[in-house]
Amino acid sequence: MIQSMTGFGKVTAELPSKKVTIEIKALNSKQLDLSTRIPTVYKEMEMQIRSQLLRSLERGKIEFNVSVEYIGKDTPTHINQHAVENYYLQIKELSEKLNVPVPADWFQTLLRLPDTIKSDAPQPDEAEWQQIQGAIDAAITQLEDFRRQEGQMLENLFRTKIENIGILLKEVEQYEGERLEKIKTRIMDNLEKVASTDYDKNRFEQEMIYYIEKLDVNEEKTRLENHLKYFINTMENGSSQGKKLGFIVQEIGREINTLGSKSNHAGMQQVVVRMKDELEQIKEQILNVL
Repeated sequence: MIQSMTGFGKVTAELPSKKVTIEIKALNSKQLDLSTRIPTVYKEMEMQIRSQLLRSLERGKIEFNVSVEYIGKDTPTHINQHAVENYYLQIKELSEKLNVPVPADWFQTLLRLPDTIKSDAPQPDEAEWQQIQGAIDAAITQLEDFRRQEGQMLENLFRTKIENIGILLKEVEQYEGERLEKIKTRIMDNLEKVASTDYDKNRFEQEMIYYIEKLDVNEEKTRLENHLKYFINTMENGSSQGKKLGFIVQEIGREINTLGSKSNHAGMQQVVVRMKDELEQIKEQILNVL
């Protein structure tokens, strides 16, 4: 069963003095692109967290976010009064010196400056870290479940589209005999117009055989049928098949294009256009397969 690269997981760890929420979002990407937002209190654990994510999430654009909500009035975050006063005096002095107006909203300006907000949060102990790690594992599990559900939807879509291409391939057969007869008739009609001209009949037969063989599509049909089977077999072999399925889709496209260029028949060309439409819908989603 294939998996989608798209996924989401969110878990909150309830600690005595705070709530720690873990969010993981995954989007499609050619490689593993991991970005993290981790509060200062947990920064020392960033490498462990990244390793934990890298072990589980093979590919995709991964956004990992940790947010902390402190419970009660006694929070470890407070305003650094000395820093705010110092900034205020410097800005006021500079305003008078440069003859520019002071800010309309002092607090909004001052509290954005470095070191005006301080945190005295204690470093997490082993028990707290185990809870956080458990929440990360649970969020990863949620994301993987999401990926499997999305993957099942993609697999159903791909099976339908591959089956449709196979059905259309069978429709090609009804035009083959008619197509070759029309080619022969057209050549003979043109030949009758120059019937008074001598020509080498043996050479003519050789050219006729060469021309018909050049338009023969049996090899393309056989290869296309094999590619369709190979796509289904690869999809059934498990996850992490996205790139391989993408390569098979390219091969399917080549055979369909060759059928179109050799068709030389309006009805057969219409069938080829319908095949391309089915394949295009696979291409739109194949990039999202893990």
